[in-house]
Amino acid sequence: MIKPLLMATRPKTLPAAIVPVWAGCVLAWKLTGRFDLMLALCTLGGAVFIQIATNLFNDAIDAAKGADTERRVGPQRVTASGLLSRQVVMAGGAVFLLLAVACGVVLIRSAGWPILAIGVPSMYLAYGYTGGPFPLAYRGMGEIFVVAFFGLVAVAGTVFVQIHEWRWEALLLGAQIGLLSAVLISINNLRDREEDSTTGKRTLAVRLGPKPARGIIWLEIKLTIFLGLGWFALGQPWLVMAVLPLLTLGLRIIWDVFTMEEGPGMNKLLALSALQLVAFAGLFHVLAVKF
Repeated sequence: MIKPLLMATRPKTLPAAIVPVWAGCVLAWKLTGRFDLMLALCTLGGAVFIQIATNLFNDAIDAAKGADTERRVGPQRVTASGLLSRQVVMAGGAVFLLLAVACGVVLIRSAGWPILAIGVPSMYLAYGYTGGPFPLAYRGMGEIFVVAFFGLVAVAGTVFVQIHEWRWEALLLGAQIGLLSAVLISINNLRDREEDSTTGKRTLAVRLGPKPARGIIWLEIKLTIFLGLGWFALGQPWLVMAVLPLLTLGLRIIWDVFTMEEGPGMNKLLALSALQLVAFAGLFHVLAVKF
């Protein structure tokens, strides 16, 4: 039971939860010289636990809706394949949401009601991403959700927890990280476009077709690079260079997206996209510390 449950948590997706908190803490230190390790760990715990809950709910709900079929070309899903029951997977998601609540209590006591305003919708959308009356993933809003919550909200919220201020720098960094995280969703949806079109999952790739779906990935990477120029306006010119990994990894991803057929081969693009996200955060960290 432990191995299937670990599979359902989808560890390879966790950089999307870790990177915004990591980069947000670095930015907070860069702006004010302040850093609270306990608050950072609670922020990280909350983000990771919500991400895992989202993955578990997604596994169980997609199976119930028939969205994960034998035609699936992505990683095996534990509910659809019968490794775990839907009830067990849903219960696991609830447990991780409770762990996120425990982390959130510490953050609310430190930073007040804004964290509650961020946390409540974040926890609902862990379920509402694929479940509820308006499942975002089934309405072509997955990319918007990721940019908003794994980018703008996660980074700005992390900075606020550390310094109790809302900063334009946090929104800029959040937009960049959100767009790079959205690349993962866009590639995933492009890979699964054919299957999703037969199961009622109306992602952007299904709604718009393969060529526009590939163009969205191009736009997400290019817009991240363009937004980097905003660091000049905010008086942090060295941070512009954080986009350098996108000039290598990003261009490789774009090339493969436009030349590769949809299917299992795109799994390697997901790994490259995760590496791109981590490389961006790593270089941002180095530049923030050195300059």
